[in-house]
This record gives sequence, C-alpha cells and structure tokens, in this order.
Amino acid sequence: MCAVWHQPRGGSARPEPQQATAAVRRRQRHSLAPRPSPGDRSAGRPGSALREREAAVLPAGSDRPWLRARALPGAALCPGPAAKGRRGAAQPGAPAPGVRGPPSRPQITAAPPALPHPPRADSAPARQPLSRRQLPLVAAAARARMARQPRGFLQEASHQVVAGGSAGLVEICLMHPLDVVKTRFQIQRGKTDPTSYKSLGDCFRTIFQREGLLGFYKGILPPVLAETPKRAVKAFAVAGLGSGLTEAVVVNPFEVVKVTLQTNQSAFTEQPSSFVQAQQIIKTGGLGFQGLNKGLTATLGRHGVFNMVYFGFYFNVKNILPVNKDPNLEFLRKFGIGLVSGTIASIINIPFDVAKSRIQGPQPVPGEIKYRTCFKTMATVYKEEGFLALYKGLLPKIMRLGPGGAVMLLVYEYVYAWLQDTVNHK
Repeated sequence: MCAVWHQPRGGSARPEPQQATAAVRRRQRHSLAPRPSPGDRSAGRPGSALREREAAVLPAGSDRPWLRARALPGAALCPGPAAKGRRGAAQPGAPAPGVRGPPSRPQITAAPPALPHPPRADSAPARQPLSRRQLPLVAAAARARMARQPRGFLQEASHQVVAGGSAGLVEICLMHPLDVVKTRFQIQRGKTDPTSYKSLGDCFRTIFQREGLLGFYKGILPPVLAETPKRAVKAFAVAGLGSGLTEAVVVNPFEVVKVTLQTNQSAFTEQPSSFVQAQQIIKTGGLGFQGLNKGLTATLGRHGVFNMVYFGFYFNVKNILPVNKDPNLEFLRKFGIGLVSGTIASIINIPFDVAKSRIQGPQPVPGEIKYRTCFKTMATVYKEEGFLALYKGLLPKIMRLGPGGAVMLLVYEYVYAWLQDTVNHK
C-alpha cells in the first residue's frame, strides 16, 4: 500500500491514513477504466475515461451517477473496494466511514439482458400472424375500403346507362298510350279538322274503336330503340340543359319515325313497321332537315328545356325535404317530387312539343310543306289558332310525364343502388 505523506508546519513528516485510503480507492477506480486513445484531448486527466463512459451509457440531466444508474435497465451498482469484505458495509454510492469529501462513484457492470420494455405510445405495434378466423374479416375490410374508393369513369357511366335505360323502358311501356293521344291532339288544326277529337275521353274511345288496343302502342319501337343511346348521352353529360341538347340530336330521327306512325289513323295491322317507315322517310326526304332529321330545332328546345327544369327542380327540392326513415314515406316523397317536377317541366316546354309534332307530322296539304322551323311554326299556330293552341295535348302530356317521370326516377335510383351494391360485394 502506498501512502501520501503530508508535511505539517513545524513537525516531522508523517502519513495521513484517511487520505491514503482515499487515494488508493481513486487509483483502483481509475485502473479499471479503459485507457484513452493518444489523440484524445482528455488524456492524462484523472477520471476522464470514466466520465466519458458514464456519459455514453447513462442518461443526461443528473450529476449523481449512483442515482442515474438506477434508471438504467440491466445495470448494477457494485460497491467500491472500501466497502467489500466489511461487515455492515455502506450502501452503494454512500461515503465510507471516516472519509471526508464526496462519496465514491459506483462502478457499472453489465447485467444479464432484461426483459423487453413495453412499446411506447408513439411506436407502431408489432404485427402478429393472422389466424384462420381473422382472414375473412380482414378480406371483408379490404373489400369495403376498395368500395369506398372512387370508381372508374367507364364503370360509373355503365351503371348510369343501365339504370337509366331500365327506367326509360319501364316508363315507355306504361305511358306510351298517353303519348299517342298527346300527338293526335297536337296535330289537329281546329274544330274544322275532320280528324279532330272533342275531348280526351273521345280520343281514347275513337282510337280504340277504329284502331284497336294496339293502336295505343303505335310508334313504340323507335323510342325503345333510342332509350339506350339517350341514357348514355345523359350519363356522359354534365348538366340538365347540356344532356337535353345532346340527347335531342340522338333521338330526333327516332322521333320522326314515331310521330309518323302515331299520326297514321289506319288499323295497327295495316300500317307499316318502324323500319319500313324509316326507309320511306329516307327515300322521300333523305337524311337532312326535310327527311329523317326534320324538326331538329323543335326537338332541341323540347328536350333542353324539359331536362333543365325537370332535373334542376327535382334535385334541389329533394335536398331540401328531409329523408324519411320509413321506406313507404320515402317512396311517397320521391314520387311526389318527381310528379311535381314532370308537371312543371311539361307546362314550360309544351310549345316546343306542339311545333315538333306539326313539323314531323303530316302537312295540311299533301306535297306542300307548311311547317318548317320551330319558332316560325309557333308563330303560325298562334296567328291561326290562338295562344291556347300552343298548349294542345297538355293534359295527356302531364298525365304521361308527371307519373311517368316519377316512375322513371324511382326505377333509376333503385336499379342504380342495386348495381352499386352488386359490384361492391364482388
């Protein structure tokens, strides 16, 4: 054991046992620390390597390593040499008896690896393998997420076309007899016309007696054939007016054939078919505005105004009125909105409808064209027959497009919802 000698004033040199013990403990502690590299600036400073070791292992923020070491998992405190082999040794980090100054720093030794700590709140949980029972649930959740994702444009358009075509087909089959009656009223030129009808009931009775039950379905094939391209145009259009104008261009040739067949008052079995009638129109007038596309301006006005008023009113009122949880009341709500929308749209656009029927139907004098353009035809009807002549056929038109529009929208919404559910479940 080496001792540190202290030379007191006026006396002989003698060793200090307490200071010698502290010096021995410091040397033993420093000998256990790793030696610093030659390039280290702190080389040669007592305890610098130990401080660097503690700074790298222990958390910062405390100047008492024996307290900081308690927070380290897997770290153990070993007492210094002064406490070993002594009965009633002091706790690690406590000063030895009879030694002045700060307590000796404890030594840190590696302990067996501790158990893993619980994950932090901001850390991602570890993934566990899925069981057989969890696989169907995960697959269903994935399908639900894919269903919520925006669908492709072509898929959405196909749903619109199928739903709209189904709705239009149902509406045509139910309401076409009223369309025949409406056309018959619109082409008659007054009370002096030998083919004029006295009332709505007289028109139904006359058609049934002269032409039979199938007379009410004259010209039904052209609108049925035009229904799919018409709904496709509406699906790709962005607004009611735009869809009506583009729809009119598509359906106008079918309308010419339909009106020609509806104005034929011969028996149903005696009139030509739709294809034969179309061939006759093309042969006599061609494909232009005197043949298969005559009355295009009136058709543009009729469809554009109707769709603009009809869909604009329907969707605005539908968003205002609250949705009913009862399915029966919800059905009545949609039916009522569609009925009012169709009635208002029919009242506004019927002058265009009258002009269209006059242009596309038979002329008063065979071989002489009296009705050519839309607004000129309106002016002629107003001068010769009065203002109310522009509203001929309003009652059968409302009876057809009022309930027919409601039926069409209901069928459209339910078929569209069914298509969406079918695709999402696949």
